[in-house]
Amino acid sequence: MRDLTALPDLRLALVQTSMVWQDAPANHARFAGLLDQAEGADLVILPEMFTTGYSMEAAALAEDDDGPSRRWLLEQARRLNAVVTGSLIVHARDGSYRNRLYWARPDGTMAHYDKRHLFRMAGEHKHYAAGNERLLVELKGWHIRPLICYDLRFPVWSRDPHNTDLLIYIASWPAARRSAWNRLLPARAIENLCYVAAVNRVGEDGKGYPYSGDSQVLDFHGEPLLEAGAADGVFFATLKGAELAQYRQRFPAYQDADSFKLLD
Repeated sequence: MRDLTALPDLRLALVQTSMVWQDAPANHARFAGLLDQAEGADLVILPEMFTTGYSMEAAALAEDDDGPSRRWLLEQARRLNAVVTGSLIVHARDGSYRNRLYWARPDGTMAHYDKRHLFRMAGEHKHYAAGNERLLVELKGWHIRPLICYDLRFPVWSRDPHNTDLLIYIASWPAARRSAWNRLLPARAIENLCYVAAVNRVGEDGKGYPYSGDSQVLDFHGEPLLEAGAADGVFFATLKGAELAQYRQRFPAYQDADSFKLLD
């Protein structure tokens, strides 16, 4: 296990809001205004498909991998001197459509993660290709694993073989299933002995589905450090590396975890 006692505090800004249905420029403007309130954060987290809302119209809405929303994320990261992350619909270089999370750094570099678990009840698997690689990124010494929405229901994909300090879930999780969201997030924190940050949207989408928000930050006990409820806005939480280190030393359950190998 890594020594986390010297990790600096990590300040998160969670952006929970409604979106303009299938209108990327309007959403760029909306989120840019909200991001004005996120100064001082190390990491700014946006919801799933933040440029369009959760849509199955992949062919009509997709951007190229070097498209305007990717560039917009990099601009915001430079402006805020923070990492900015969120997902959008991308036409990948292999010709497939992806629900792709970008990890935009202020130095102009970028990483990405393609959603692994596609929500078949909405037909997502018919319009998008699933990713097959997990992403582990580092920020101020913190090891962070970002995931997307339906991934939350699959604990093996969230499991922590590299000592993840923070799991992130960005989502368009509907109000009808908010009880599952609020129960599964603490489970992921407890079983992985790590912090969890989860960002959902509010409002209704273009098909009339309501979203309840419930964006939150949980500690390694699964206890809330931040609960946004149904409010629209930017919400802050600060993570403490020393507290995480002390807990893992007192309760090293990771030492008894089953070993496994992921198969495609």
